[in-house]
Amino acid sequence: MAKENTAQKLIASNKTARLNYEIGDIYEAGMVLTGTEVKALRAGKANLKDSYAVVKDDEVYLREMHISHYDHGNRFNHEPLRPRKLLLHKREIRKLYGKSREKGLALVPLKLYFKDGKVKVEIGIGKGKKLYDRRHDIKDREERRTLSRDFKSKQIKI
Repeated sequence: MAKENTAQKLIASNKTARLNYEIGDIYEAGMVLTGTEVKALRAGKANLKDSYAVVKDDEVYLREMHISHYDHGNRFNHEPLRPRKLLLHKREIRKLYGKSREKGLALVPLKLYFKDGKVKVEIGIGKGKKLYDRRHDIKDREERRTLSRDFKSKQIKI
């Protein structure tokens, strides 16, 4: 059996997604892009903040994802905020459609990366967190950080 080459190069990640949403299932999807969009992504000019996915007419679109203009693109440059079609299997689209219709659930992009020369996006089904949940998560993270810091400092002194 041949060994798979699944080298991934991260382009952008949505850092606030896991802070604002409790992520359930995660799906990997391809994207339909133009040439200047791919070149701009290779230069790392993408932003997933405030972006979301929508199921419309049995197709999934990623909206509000910003890909900056390609520097050497001319009049054929792309529109930065255009909706981009995601490539998924039909059964995955049906699952996402059902989940997106449930109250309180949203389709949130988590990561954008190159995999085997193709642009992929990770979509998570997220349930919005309340303010007190976010505060609790921040408190837990800080406690873990201080414990690990104390543990490291005690090990060095011994």
